[in-house]
Amino acid sequence: MLQSLASNSCVRLIQNHKSTWYFVFLILGYLLYLIFGAVVFSSVELPYEDQLRQELRAVKKQFLVENECLSEERLERFLKKALEASNYGVSILNNASANWNWDFTSSLFFASTVLSTTGYGHTAPLSDGGKAFCIIYSMIGIPFTLLFLTAVVQRIMVFSTRRPVTYVHTRWGLSKQLVAIVHATLLGLLAVSCFFLIPAAIFSALEENWNFLESFYFCFISLSTIGLGDYVPGEAANQKFRELYKVGITVYLILGLIVMLVVLETFCELQQLKQLRKMFYLKKEKPQDRLAILEHDHLSFTTVSDNAGAKGEDKTKTFISVPTLVSPNDDPMIQ
Repeated sequence: MLQSLASNSCVRLIQNHKSTWYFVFLILGYLLYLIFGAVVFSSVELPYEDQLRQELRAVKKQFLVENECLSEERLERFLKKALEASNYGVSILNNASANWNWDFTSSLFFASTVLSTTGYGHTAPLSDGGKAFCIIYSMIGIPFTLLFLTAVVQRIMVFSTRRPVTYVHTRWGLSKQLVAIVHATLLGLLAVSCFFLIPAAIFSALEENWNFLESFYFCFISLSTIGLGDYVPGEAANQKFRELYKVGITVYLILGLIVMLVVLETFCELQQLKQLRKMFYLKKEKPQDRLAILEHDHLSFTTVSDNAGAKGEDKTKTFISVPTLVSPNDDPMIQ
């Protein structure tokens, strides 16, 4: 008996807090996925890092042997200075001295990466004034960019998703959910083709040291706003039409980000994904439920008031309903 009561209470507890349990499982799943990524990256990349470290030590040792007049301390200071400059996008190599990081087109590219929160990190402000302006510029520009992207995506969604789905649904009488799924799939394939595959082929042809995988990797890292900065186009020493190339990349990043948001919004409007998201949300009290409760309370109060009034009238009739005497002769006691 006690076991059945305990099991029933546990079942009621789980059912009453179903969204909370789903949310807990969501957190655990995210943490496990995070740990899974760390394990895979560590196991894959750690051997390559160790190999690169050994190669650099060997090159450094060989250089010191061939140049005995140079001490290791002086070499360390030189390399430290060169690496610090490289972190700000300034290279000491002769073939890279012709490219400026802060001409107009490069600054325009930098501003687009800041406002889109991509942030490749290959170029950073050098002066205190530039760092302070970058903070103020980002504080105003990032919300402005979010507003701009939201307005643009909302307008594009009307013509790219809502109207086509509604037209096919009403024209051929197909299920709206089926039409939405097919439309989202086709739109995703079109976006991948136009903003990943084709640009990857173009970048692999324009960039000498990039293959197709590296170019596709750059497109994905950029349009997903991850922006690792290990691959940045237009930084080669012999890059032709570098200014025009930088402007084209800036336009590509902005248009690609808009298209990615349109595709994501299209998938988020699918009924199946809406139901999936609702599993993890807190349930809100519906206005209809609150209205029904208020009407029920009002009805109950009105009923009680009516019953009380009816009883009062009965009591009044019982104690006050006395025949009116016109003269003393009408009283039966006197008669």
